[in-house]
Amino acid sequence: MIAASGGSIRKKGRPGHPGDRLFLRLRTASTPAKIAPNLPCLRPLAVMPDDPNFMTTPAQALGASLPDYGAEGDNLVHALHRAATAATGFYFYSGRGELTEALPYSRLLEQSRCLAGRLLSTGLKHGDRVGLLADTDGDFVRAFFACQMAGLVPAPLPLPVALGGKQTYLEHIRRMLESIGATAVITPDSFESWMSEASTDMELAFLGGVSKLMRIEAPEIELPAPSGDDLAYLQFSSGSTRFPHAIAVTHRAVMANLRAIGQHGLKVTERDRFAAWLPFYHDMGLVGFVLTPMACGVSVDLMATRDFARRPLTWLQLISSHGATISYSPSFGYELCARRVENGVPNGLDLSRWRAAGIGGDMVRPGPLRRFAEAFAGSGFRAQAFVPSYGMAEAALALSFTPLDRGLRLDALDCDALESRHQAVTASARTSRQREFVRCGPILPEHAVEVRDEQGQVLPEGGVGLIFVSGPSLMKAYFNEPEATARTISDDGWLDTGDIGYLVDGEIVITGRAKDLIIVNGRNIRPQDLEWSAEGEVDGLRSGDVAAFAVDDAEGESVVVLVESRLADPAAREALCNAVAGVLRTRHGVETRVVIVPPRSLPQTSSGKLSRAKAKALFLSAQFEAGSNVVAESASAG
Repeated sequence: MIAASGGSIRKKGRPGHPGDRLFLRLRTASTPAKIAPNLPCLRPLAVMPDDPNFMTTPAQALGASLPDYGAEGDNLVHALHRAATAATGFYFYSGRGELTEALPYSRLLEQSRCLAGRLLSTGLKHGDRVGLLADTDGDFVRAFFACQMAGLVPAPLPLPVALGGKQTYLEHIRRMLESIGATAVITPDSFESWMSEASTDMELAFLGGVSKLMRIEAPEIELPAPSGDDLAYLQFSSGSTRFPHAIAVTHRAVMANLRAIGQHGLKVTERDRFAAWLPFYHDMGLVGFVLTPMACGVSVDLMATRDFARRPLTWLQLISSHGATISYSPSFGYELCARRVENGVPNGLDLSRWRAAGIGGDMVRPGPLRRFAEAFAGSGFRAQAFVPSYGMAEAALALSFTPLDRGLRLDALDCDALESRHQAVTASARTSRQREFVRCGPILPEHAVEVRDEQGQVLPEGGVGLIFVSGPSLMKAYFNEPEATARTISDDGWLDTGDIGYLVDGEIVITGRAKDLIIVNGRNIRPQDLEWSAEGEVDGLRSGDVAAFAVDDAEGESVVVLVESRLADPAAREALCNAVAGVLRTRHGVETRVVIVPPRSLPQTSSGKLSRAKAKALFLSAQFEAGSNVVAESASAG
C-alpha cells in the first residue's frame, strides 16, 4: 500500500545519484491491505513465514518444474492454474528487506477467482477495460489476475513518478483512462481520492481498492474461459517521444513471449529464483518479473521501485539472502549500486548464485556495468553473468538475449563511418573517434529481424538502419489507434521498432532511437553519445544529468545540450557550460549550445527514461525556471 501525505508529491534521492530523480517520496503503509474476515472465500491475505502452507527458504520453495506448454496454455489463466500446483509464489519486501507478504500461486488463484466474481457483479462485461494503479504489492497481482479470470482487460497505470506534481499526474492518468475507455479503476486505498479526482465525470462501474471490492456481495458467477485471441492486458508505452500508446497484448502473444523467455532466453529451471525492483506498470516489471516467474512456476522476491531508489543495496541483499539466480535492471541501477559501495561492500554479500544479471529497459551502457562487476567481484559476482537483452512492449517484452554465461561482447566502431556512411566499421589504430556498442544477442526462435534503409531495402550485416521485427509475440494493435498501428505494423506482420542498429554474426546491436537522432551537416549523431561523453568526462556530472537534442532556428539546425546543476555562482556555471561544450567539440566535432537547468528538472517518462522530446518542448516554450540558464555558445567550427 502507498499513502500520499499532505496532497503534495516530493521527490526523493540524494542529488546526483543516477536514477534517484525517477522516484517520489511516498510513505509506505506498515501492513498489507486488510480484507473483511467474514468472507469465506478468502483466507488472510498477509501470509507470513510461519505459515506451514507456504515455504520460504530457497531450498524448500524451488520444488516445481517448468510447466508443460501445450495448446491449452495460450492464456494466462491456464498458466496460473499450472503454477498453483507448485509450492512457490510472490514474496514482497520492504526497503529494509523485511518480508511484508508471501503470496503462493495457489492462494493467488483462489483469491483472484473470488475477486473476479465481484468485478463482474458491478456490471462490468467481457472486454471492458480496467485501470489498475500498479503498486508493488499483492493487491496488484490479485486484481490483475482477477481481471484475467473475469474476461476484463487490465491496464497497469503508473504511480506518481517524475510527472511534475499532483495536478500534472492526475491529468496524465485521466488522459490514459480516456484513451482506453476505462469503465473501472482499481487503486490502493490511499490513492482512491486521487483517482476519483482524475476520473471526474467518467462513468465508472467501480472505483476503489481491493478491500472495497471485497465488501461487494457477489452471487455465484460462472467465469469465462479466455481464448488466445482475447486481449490479456493493455501495456502503456514509455512515452519517451510521444504520449504513451496503449499496446493491445493478446493472451496468445504474451504466452508466446513467456515461452521464448523461459525456454530459450533464460532457460529457466526449477532451481531458479527471480528478484526485482522494477515497476509493475512497465513491461520489464510486469512481463519479466510477474508473469515470467509465474508461468515458469518459480518464486520471485520483489521490492518497490521507490524503495530501491532509497536503498539500492537491499536489492542485492535480497539476491544474496534468498539465492536469487535471475534479476534485471537498466544500466543506471547497476551504476547506482556501484556508487553506493564506493566506501566498501557490505559484509556477507553473496552474489555467486546470480547467473543471469540482465540489462534492459534502455540502451546498454558498458561503463557502469564494468564498474559494478569490479565493485562486487569480491562478493562472488561474475561479469559473465551479464545478459544484455533487447525488447519492447510492442513485442510483450523480449526479442533477444545474449547467450548465457558469456557476459558483455562489445563492438568498437569508427564514429565517422557510422555517422556519415551508416556502416558498422571496426575502429582501428588510425580511427580518430570511436564508440563501443553492446551486442544484444540473436532474435528469439519463431521471430525474425531485419535492418532496413530509409527506402525500405533490407541491409546486409553491418549496415546501420531501422530495425524491423516479426513473430508471434507482437502486439495486436495500438488500442483504438488504427492510424498509429498502420504506421507501425505492415500488412505482412513486420513491426517498425523505431530503433536504429545493425546485425553482426546474427546478433542485434542497438545504436539509438530514430526520433531522437540529431542530423547536422549530413551526420547522424546519437544524442546518447553527447550525453554520455559529458556525464563521463566533466567533473560533477553523473548519469541522467544531461539531455541533447536538435532545434531549428534562424541559422538552421543547431544542437542544444541541457545540463542539470546546483551551481549558483555565475562564473562556476559558465565554466561548467564551457567544459561541456569543449568536451563535445573535442570528442564529437560538434558545436553545441549548453544550457544549465535546475536539478531534477529534465523530464522522465513513467518508466524512468529521459524524454528528450519533452525536454525540447520545455526548452522551446521557456518553461525551465526563469533565470536559471547560463548559455555557453562555442565559436563555429572553422
